[in-house]
Amino acid sequence: MDQRLKNRSIMFYVAGVLNALFGLYVIIEGHSFLAANQVGLVGFIFLVFTAGNFYVAQLLKKKWLAENAGGQGQHSDPLKRS
Repeated sequence: MDQRLKNRSIMFYVAGVLNALFGLYVIIEGHSFLAANQVGLVGFIFLVFTAGNFYVAQLLKKKWLAENAGGQGQHSDPLKRS
């Protein structure tokens, strides 16, 4: 996997974990500083962003695998015989 794509995928996973932690914090401790209806909304938004981050990371991985699946057999000869 390309290093830039790998780093980008890891960043999406880290952002997803952080969003999940923030969402759980808001759901658990949010009643002390937010109204009851806002706690659910803000927590839900964080969890939606979590799902989006993990989805985009998986999408990048699938896209890379699809692009490089056909090229493995064509260019596998290191000596490039003709």
